[in-house]
Amino acid sequence: MEARLDPFTHDTLKRILPHVISAGRAASGALPERIAELVNIRASQINGCGACLDMHVKEALHAGETPLRVTLVGAWRETSVFTDQERAALALTEEGTRLADSTGVGDETWSDAARHFDDAELGALVAQIALINTFNRFNVMTRQQGGHYEVGQFA
Repeated sequence: MEARLDPFTHDTLKRILPHVISAGRAASGALPERIAELVNIRASQINGCGACLDMHVKEALHAGETPLRVTLVGAWRETSVFTDQERAALALTEEGTRLADSTGVGDETWSDAARHFDDAELGALVAQIALINTFNRFNVMTRQQGGHYEVGQFA
């Protein structure tokens, strides 16, 4: 599989991507890094984004996440390794990513997330979910491949 285009050299996308990256940086800090990476991994699994999975699995492991937990993100409901707060974030991630598969984010899912995150964290969580979905779509549409990312490459 070859990339359809390079978003970092394409005339239009190279003007747009820095703004999306900047939005991601603005959202960081209000949400614990471990939760942000779990969100990034789960949305990327759902969307089939190999480039984002490559990046966020490596970043999560580098930040101290365990290989077991990273491996089990896709089956988080059937495991005992995630906290209630992480489960709330993963549920919101799934519903926020699969908007076309249902009626959007359910009230129960939202209420559970609101119980586990303060207003600043909840806003950052919503932004994180929206942004990783944006990156997934850029990468999937342009066929960016995973496997070549080095930790900190885009820092």
